[in-house]
Amino acid sequence: MNLLPTVTKNLLIINVLMFLGALVAERYGFDLGDYLGLHFILSDRFNAVQLITYMFMHGGFMHVFFNMFAVWMFGRILEQVWGPKRFLTYYLICGIGAGIIQEVVTGIHYYTLQAGLSPEAVEVVLNEGARVLQDNMNYIDPAMGNLNLVLNGSTVGASGAVYGILLAFGMLFPNERMFIFPLPFPIKAKWFVIGYAVLELYAGLANNPADNVAHFAHLGGMIFGFFLILYWKKNNRGNGYYYN
Repeated sequence: MNLLPTVTKNLLIINVLMFLGALVAERYGFDLGDYLGLHFILSDRFNAVQLITYMFMHGGFMHVFFNMFAVWMFGRILEQVWGPKRFLTYYLICGIGAGIIQEVVTGIHYYTLQAGLSPEAVEVVLNEGARVLQDNMNYIDPAMGNLNLVLNGSTVGASGAVYGILLAFGMLFPNERMFIFPLPFPIKAKWFVIGYAVLELYAGLANNPADNVAHFAHLGGMIFGFFLILYWKKNNRGNGYYYN
């Protein structure tokens, strides 16, 4: 059995190369992550292609390291079970689905913040907000500043696809025992996945902007993955699925 199947290997390579490329571009004053990251659909900087490109960009070494570690640890197993085509399809759909959910949640935040501001203040943010952020600044008024971040900020990372991978592993191998730091005892994969989902839901509802994490995008990757697996299972009558 191949220890590092083709799609998993190439996902690791592409993500690492994109991360290094972003570091090089930054030295020349170009923010590749902002260009390829996912912007809110009402932003002038939004492009539909960003629903794919955002998942290959990361915000720092630890971000890309832990995402790629999960792809290596769980993705290679799924690819060996499903095959490369189905695994890549699953990975991309989970990532795109996470981006769609992020757009919906961002839209809710946007219209909630907009309702608390005057039309003049909203117009200022719409016309000048992107340039303000590019100058590494933001508005002093907290409501205007938050609206600007929602409108012109970007989402990056493969976490939505990764959470889809975790969900799939938990569904295909629900009773597989895993050692998770710092727990001193093994835990079944199904409880590991459920626990992660509950934590993400709690963190998302807490709505703490300081943590700078798209929690609902993570849940979006799991939701899209869940329904895709059910669809495959229904249409393939279980072919390609292994449970223990």
